[in-house]
Amino acid sequence: MGRSSAKRAFKYRFYPTDAQAAELARTFGCVRLIYNKALAIRAAAWSDEQRNISYRDTSSMLTSWKKSEELAFLGEVSSVPLQQSLRNLQGAFASFFAKRARYPRFKSKKKSRAAAEYTRSAFRWHDGRLILAKMSEPLAIVWSRPLPAGTMPSTVRVSRDRAGRWFVSVLVDAVVDHHAPVSAAVGVDAGVTALMTLSTGEKIANPRHEARERVRLARVQRLLARKQKGSANREKVRRKIARVHARIADRRSDHLHKLTTRLVRENQTIVIEDLHVRGMLRNRRLARAIADASWSQMRRMLEYKAAWYGRQVIVIDRWFPSSKTCSKCGLLADAISLGVREWRCPCGAVHDRDVNAAKNVLAAGLAVAACGDGVRPTRRELARHLSEPPYRG
Repeated sequence: MGRSSAKRAFKYRFYPTDAQAAELARTFGCVRLIYNKALAIRAAAWSDEQRNISYRDTSSMLTSWKKSEELAFLGEVSSVPLQQSLRNLQGAFASFFAKRARYPRFKSKKKSRAAAEYTRSAFRWHDGRLILAKMSEPLAIVWSRPLPAGTMPSTVRVSRDRAGRWFVSVLVDAVVDHHAPVSAAVGVDAGVTALMTLSTGEKIANPRHEARERVRLARVQRLLARKQKGSANREKVRRKIARVHARIADRRSDHLHKLTTRLVRENQTIVIEDLHVRGMLRNRRLARAIADASWSQMRRMLEYKAAWYGRQVIVIDRWFPSSKTCSKCGLLADAISLGVREWRCPCGAVHDRDVNAAKNVLAAGLAVAACGDGVRPTRRELARHLSEPPYRG
């Protein structure tokens, strides 16, 4: 059983004093200001002059901004979070040019998450006590789980969500022991009625966290519509709405963590489809249910946990016809509408639509593993991989 070294972030809730909350609020505002100012300058330089401004250029600008009378208040907060915001902007541009993300957007005071990032030079860590720069007292952190023994935080990220809750995320270099190797492999078909259908025939129900809170959410949103804009009462109701959304997100994340951990623990190979979630969200009838299922978050969890614990995640072509291919004989049927949940193949096999798709996903993944990435398996390869170990469907 092997081991791997990985950067892991451990997130905890904390309760700041009034002085700490005021200091962090000032820091959040300065971080947002620096990010937006640097983004505006970089965008204008390219639009007007086709001139590229680098991270080093914006770092020099930050020094001059601090010396100006207009932005002298930037010197009242720690310089490290301000510098980190410029690094984050550089990373956003790098992701954009690599076609991994959209063009960087300006941070909104109301909509963007308030956050600041502190590197090792901007905090003190001693016996589980975390003291940030410009502060004299440690943060009152609720240690819901211990950090790995012998680890030292390299980066600390402090944030406040729209519900008013404060969080600290501690990044450490940890050594993770791989799970013991197993022979099992599983294909996963993501859905709305069943969150997951496995090639073993098991269907995992969709908890529909957002749908369960929809009545409460509608009630507080109606209250918000009756409040005067800019009033204290409107802000109170906005906090209530944010708490409902936070509760939905927390329950969804908890469920997906438990589910993905189980799949990674029980299977050596996990095969999923490369779903075009952004395109599917354009379907007005299904967008709310698809967003509630959070398939992208589920895939992200599976991939990083598999990397930690020595498992393999195979992603097959999104255009592979998993639902209308017979998992027994490999025959490709005509188009099958979403309303058809069970169909019969001319070979005599009767298929549950989702279970059949999961079996085909697994077979395609095993074919990809054998033939190489980007190879779409033929009907003969599908039939062969469905009958060979480690398939257990």
